[in-house]
Amino acid sequence: MALVTTAEVCDANPQLLVSGELRALQPVFQIYGRRQVFSGPVVTLKVFEDNVLIREFLEEKGNGRVLVVDGGGSMRCAILGGNPVVQAQNNGWAGIVVNGCIRDVDEINSCDIGVRALASHPVKANKKGIGEKHVPVALAGTRILDGEYLYADTDGILISKTELSI
Repeated sequence: MALVTTAEVCDANPQLLVSGELRALQPVFQIYGRRQVFSGPVVTLKVFEDNVLIREFLEEKGNGRVLVVDGGGSMRCAILGGNPVVQAQNNGWAGIVVNGCIRDVDEINSCDIGVRALASHPVKANKKGIGEKHVPVALAGTRILDGEYLYADTDGILISKTELSI
């Protein structure tokens, strides 16, 4: 998706939008990280005010995947910080989308990775290791399944049931 924008994908695929094969997330996310355009297969995670499982995922090789974290939309603490984002960058993750808050924004913005989150917050998350991996998540008005494909740029975020070839 190097030179094709999410807007162009939507314009070229109205039938996929109508059928639900292609979905646009509601525009609720702030853009962080140096990589404003990113895409890849989705890995899902559901947590609430806890970042242990996020860190565990980002310690793995990313292989161009995108971690989509349903943090319940919590605005009470940050579930992602600079150290795990640096690790994600170094491990080959394409991006991270967080339905919640992040912190260490300056450090994250220096990383060559795409990050989307609702906001920043200075308070750190709990470390209990509670959450669910590889489960359907619902965020920004869309249900997202493990293994679907995410395409993000400055216009927004798209989810596709299959990899798009444009």
